Amino acid sequence: MIDQETIQRIMDAARIEEVIGDFVSLKKRGANHIGCCPFHNEKTPSFYVSPSKGIFKCFGCGEAGDVVKFLMKHEHYTYPEALRWLADKYHIEIKEEEQTEEEKQRQTERDGLFHVSEFAQKYFADLLYNDEMGRAVGLSYFHGRGLSDEVIKRFGLGFCLDEWSNFTDHALKNGYSLQVLEKTGLTIVKEDTGKQYDRFRGRVMFPIYSISGRVLGFSGRVLTTEKQAAKYVNSPDSDIYNKSRILYGLFQARAAIAKADKCYLVEGNVDVISMHQSGVENTVASCGTSLTTEQIRLIKRYTSNVTVLYDGDKAGIKAALRAIDLLFAEGMHVRLVLFPDGEDPDSYAQKYGSTQLQEFLASHEDNFIMYKTRVLLDDVKEDPIRKAELVSETARSIALVTDMLERSEYIRQCSHLLRVSEDVLSTAVARAIGSARQKAAEESAERRAESGDQRVESGEQGEVQQQQHEPQPIAHNTQLNAPPSEVERHLVQLLLNYGNETVSQTLKAEDGTEQTTTYTVAQIIVNEIKNEQLSFSHPLCQRVLEQCTLMVEMVGKVDTTRFIDSNDDALRTFCATVMMDTYSLCEDSWRKKGIYPPRIEDALLQDVGDSLNTFKSLRLAQMIAEKRERLIGASEEEQGELLNEIKYYSEILRQLGQALGMVIARRLD
Repeated sequence: MIDQETIQRIMDAARIEEVIGDFVSLKKRGANHIGCCPFHNEKTPSFYVSPSKGIFKCFGCGEAGDVVKFLMKHEHYTYPEALRWLADKYHIEIKEEEQTEEEKQRQTERDGLFHVSEFAQKYFADLLYNDEMGRAVGLSYFHGRGLSDEVIKRFGLGFCLDEWSNFTDHALKNGYSLQVLEKTGLTIVKEDTGKQYDRFRGRVMFPIYSISGRVLGFSGRVLTTEKQAAKYVNSPDSDIYNKSRILYGLFQARAAIAKADKCYLVEGNVDVISMHQSGVENTVASCGTSLTTEQIRLIKRYTSNVTVLYDGDKAGIKAALRAIDLLFAEGMHVRLVLFPDGEDPDSYAQKYGSTQLQEFLASHEDNFIMYKTRVLLDDVKEDPIRKAELVSETARSIALVTDMLERSEYIRQCSHLLRVSEDVLSTAVARAIGSARQKAAEESAERRAESGDQRVESGEQGEVQQQQHEPQPIAHNTQLNAPPSEVERHLVQLLLNYGNETVSQTLKAEDGTEQTTTYTVAQIIVNEIKNEQLSFSHPLCQRVLEQCTLMVEMVGKVDTTRFIDSNDDALRTFCATVMMDTYSLCEDSWRKKGIYPPRIEDALLQDVGDSLNTFKSLRLAQMIAEKRERLIGASEEEQGELLNEIKYYSEILRQLGQALGMVIARRLD
C-alpha cells in the first residue's frame, strides 16, 4: 500500500493539464484547456480541463473527475497503478506499507497480464544485445534494415530465441503462472498433450505500447524463409490488448502529431520506425489489421489531419481507398501520398535518406477524392454505364465529408473532372447522404430491438445521438434528471469554488465603535440556510450542502476532493460541472484598453449575500403560493390564519426585494 504522505506528494506534484495532455490534444482557452473528449466520439470539443481546480469535465458525455480518475478511466488502471504512473512521471519515490496476505491475493489477473508483458519486453530487449544468438540474428537484422541502436531502444525492440520454450521456462522460474502466460498469448499450450511453447520463438520482437507507455502485446517477425511460417505473428486479443483499438507507434508519436497537427499513417511497424529515424516522428501504423474506426478516433485526439502513405502497387492503392473512406466518415481531413511502385516509406528512406524523404512527402501529397476519381476515371473510358457508376462512387466518397464547405468544393472540382454538371453531382451526393442516414437509422432500430430498448434516439434527420457514459441516476430519485435552479446551482458553485475564502464585514455598534468579523464563504452559506431551516430542492445540491455543512462543523473548511474523488458517478459529475468555469474573460486584453472587468473574488460578500437573499425570496414565494392554494376550501378560521401568514411572508419578501434592488408586488387577495 502507498502511504498517505506519498499520495499527497504525488497529488501536489501532478499537473492535470500535463497528464491529460499526454493523451489528448488540448488548447488553452482562458483559464482552462479544451479538447475533444477521449471517452466518446465528438467533432466539437466539449472536454474541459481546469488546472486551478485540478479537475476535468466533458460536457458531452458527462465524464468528470481528477487526474487519478482520468488515468483509471482512460488507461483502465487501478487506483494504486494510477498513483504509481504519476509518481514515475514526476520522479517521486514511493514509500509503500507492507501488504497483508489478503491484499496480495486481491492482485487482479489484469495486473498479472501487464506485469508479465513488461517482463517479457525487458527480457527480449536484453537478449537482443546480451545474447550471442540475439546479436547475431536479431540485432543484425535490425541493423541490416538501417535502424540505429538509438531508435531500436526507443521502440524497445527485442529478440525471442529460436528454442521451444526458452521464454516460458524463464518466466515460470520468475514466478509468473502458466495461466497468465497463456492469456497474454506469450505461451501456447497444446490441448491434447499440455505441452507448452513460446509463440514468438525465432522472431524479432516489436512491443506494442498503450498511449501511456505500458506494454500491451507484441508483434513478432519471422527471420527464416520457411513458406509455411507466417511473416508476422501478433499477440491475440486479451483483457489488456485489442489490436483494433491500438496504433503502433502512437506512444512515441503522440507529441509530434499534436505539434505538427498532422499524422502520417503507414502500413507496417518497420515503416513507422524508419520514418521516426528519418525525423518524421508523427507517424503511426495499424497493428496487423485493416484500419478501424477506433484507431481513427485515437488519431483524432491529437489532430484531424491525416496523410495516408501506402505502397504504390495495386494492393497499396486498394488499401488506401478502403482506409480513407473510413477517415472521411470520422470527419478527418485526408491527404494521400503514394510511393513509386516497389517502394514503401522504409525502402525510400533507406535509399534516399531522411532529407529527400521529407521533401518527397511535402511535394507529393494529393487530394484523396480527386486522386480516387482520376484513378477510377482511367478505367471508365467512354463507357456511359461505368461512368454513371463512377459518378455514384465519387458521390458516396464526397458524402462522407462532414464539413459542408469542404464538401461543396469537392463537388465543384470533381464535377469538372468527371465532365458532369455540379447540380447532377450535388443531387447524387444528397442521395448518398440520405441513404447513409437511413441505413444508420435502420441499424440503430435493429440494435434497439435486439436489446429490447424501446427508447427513441434523437438526432437530425435520423442521425443517432450517442448516449454513452451518461451518469447513473440514484435509484428512485426522479428529480436528478432535471437541472437545478440557477440560484441553487450558483450557491453550490460558491461552496465548492470559494467555500474556504474569507470575507470580512465591518459593523458599527450603538456606541459608534466599529467591529470587524471574518467568516468563510462556506460558514455564511451553511449557517444562514441552517438557521432559516431551509433546504435545496434539487437532491444533488442538497447532498453537497449536507456534506459541506458537516465539513464546516467538524473541520471548519470544505474539502472539494471528497466530491471529485467520489465513487458516486452522479455526484462527482455534477460537482465537476459546477466547479468548471467554461467561460472566462481575457483580462489582459481588456486591461490594455483601460477596462478592468470585475472578478467574482473581489465582491464575494455581496455575491454570497445576494445569492442567499435570492434563494430565500424564491423559497418564500413558493411558500406563499402554497398557502394561497390552501385558501381554497379552508374554513373561515383557517383562512384568517393563512392570510396572516401570507402577509407576514410577503413583508419579508418585500424586504428581501429591497435588499436585492428588486420590486416585489404584494398580493394578499
